[in-house]
Amino acid sequence: MTSDIAKRQRTVPSAKAFEFIWKRPVPEVLQTGEHFDRYDEETGILEPNCFVRVDKDGFFIYWQSENNDSQQLELSQISDVRSGAKPKDEKLTAQIQEKSGKSWDRIVTICSGLDLVNINYTHMVAKDAETASFWIQSLRSLTHNTKAANVCPMTQLRKHWLRLTLTLNARNRIPVRVIMKTFASGRNERIVYQSLKDLNLPHGKNDDIDPNEFPFEKFYELYHKICPRTDIEDLFKSLSNGKSHIHADKMIEFLNETQRDPRLNEILYPFANKQTIKYIQENYETQEEFKNTDEVSIECFYRYLMSDDNACVFLDKLDIYQDMDQPLSHYYINSSHNTYLIGRQFGGKSSVEMYRQVLLAGCRCIELDCWDGRGEDQEPIITHGKAMCTDILFKDVIYAIRDTAFVASDCPVIMSFENHCSKHQQYKLAKYCEEILGDMLLTKPLDNYALEPGVALPPPEKLKRKILIKNKRLKPEAEKQQLDLFLKGQTDAIQEENEVTEDPDLTIDRDDGDGCSANKANNGEITATTTTTTGSGGGGDTVIPLNTTPTPQLVSCTSSAELKRLQLKKEEGNLTAEEEQIMMAHYHYTGATSSIHPLLSSFVNYAQPVKFQGFDVAEAGNISHHMSSFNESIALGLIKKHCIAFVKYPFFISFIMTCIFI
Repeated sequence: MTSDIAKRQRTVPSAKAFEFIWKRPVPEVLQTGEHFDRYDEETGILEPNCFVRVDKDGFFIYWQSENNDSQQLELSQISDVRSGAKPKDEKLTAQIQEKSGKSWDRIVTICSGLDLVNINYTHMVAKDAETASFWIQSLRSLTHNTKAANVCPMTQLRKHWLRLTLTLNARNRIPVRVIMKTFASGRNERIVYQSLKDLNLPHGKNDDIDPNEFPFEKFYELYHKICPRTDIEDLFKSLSNGKSHIHADKMIEFLNETQRDPRLNEILYPFANKQTIKYIQENYETQEEFKNTDEVSIECFYRYLMSDDNACVFLDKLDIYQDMDQPLSHYYINSSHNTYLIGRQFGGKSSVEMYRQVLLAGCRCIELDCWDGRGEDQEPIITHGKAMCTDILFKDVIYAIRDTAFVASDCPVIMSFENHCSKHQQYKLAKYCEEILGDMLLTKPLDNYALEPGVALPPPEKLKRKILIKNKRLKPEAEKQQLDLFLKGQTDAIQEENEVTEDPDLTIDRDDGDGCSANKANNGEITATTTTTTGSGGGGDTVIPLNTTPTPQLVSCTSSAELKRLQLKKEEGNLTAEEEQIMMAHYHYTGATSSIHPLLSSFVNYAQPVKFQGFDVAEAGNISHHMSSFNESIALGLIKKHCIAFVKYPFFISFIMTCIFI
């Protein structure tokens, strides 16, 4: 490895050599492998004594049990590896207990999938808790690897080849049908069989291939036979004037005028020259007659274009290379809206798992819509209020945030509360955050970053591995007074007499909920439903039309009892399209409460939502920890009318959260 780096620095004409190191070291134990019992929750099948390994490049985790075909999971598709829990299936639980005992901390659960919603779970039982913990930590370090997702086409081909060599049948050979499945998408199967035959490989439908007889170079030849790169061939012909090689001068011209970004600094990124051609030949030329000449073969041309040296992105930018010591408001924040929902915002399902997946994907701002809980336990819940969505427990979400907040990134996390809870349940919100998150929760401002006018926000570097709460805050004097009373046990003194407890269920928005106004229905005197919102924490007032084409008869003649009946039908999944239209017509957004418990208020520091009153007011106040939420239409309007002020606003004055998701 050292000699390769030295060679590259000697031959590449650059002021600063860069080597793209995308691999992360795979522990020897994972490469050697260990035995696990694997089970499937859906089928209830327990597969004992699976031999589980990870390849040396860290592309796949694969396993095989006696007399069964091998299976594998691509590590780049694994979102989380966590300590498992007791299986829900009692029969499966009894089987595991009989074989391995009752120690559930030996279970490793692997979450994988191509998106954040459709998650597959692979459960494995290790021989002891220490083995399970080691595999969990090791796999986590290998899965969250941004660089591995940006490898060059040639490395991707090696990855495909490796997958084939790991997909073995019970005879430890590669089934031809697996190769067929890899290549035959949209192609005639006979082409694949004929290409295998041309390479003197087994080519029958039920044949299999010895992995030792299928090295990467064989796979590479097979790839070019089945999937010829005619685009590269045409380019080569145009540069070589139909010859079998490109002259060095023509290749240099191509690299400088076609491949090179003209905006690059000529000192840091010099133009290609004869030394560049020599470097390309040393690394990518496979034909001896073209080495040490002024000519580049088509095979060398292929391999160079598919290499890291011809990457379409700047590979050195895949690491955090920018200054992370600027105020927090200077950065775009990867944000999630209605984080808890699996799908639709009306009538959708809420899931704690979504918080895990979103944080593991790199989001740093998540939304928690908090409502008073139902039933005797009165546990706060998270749901999309008035929208017929299912509920999840607030405390379960906080546990999920604790476990996954800083797995993928050390950058701070903002929990954006849309708070509809009564003060009693707001106290529960605060205590759950304090007790579950512990030192991760930033409850006080940092030294040198006081909550005062003219003081900038702390930078991400200072907020590493910290969780901030975004919620309305009481005025300092009121907060101090109420908090003192609360800590002295005078809880009644902080309760408001007229405090209204909101119900997250869909309700009819009229005094005579059971009545039906026949005149209005007949005359069509029903207008589009609208609502005024101040953002998730109290931003600018915005009027949002919720149903621009309402049906008068449906809106005005639906009783509260009918809505309840439809709500039950929705939970059973039996709503018709017309019934769903009725429920959507009655949906209305409710803004967050302005009655805040002093303990929760005291935990809010650098993300205090306020109503936007204009750029001049914000500039005069010069309070960096105040922030406003804008929906997209309001933001675009402000950009058109006050573009300079809008650009200056987050950089010098305040913290802005908009509907920009990156």
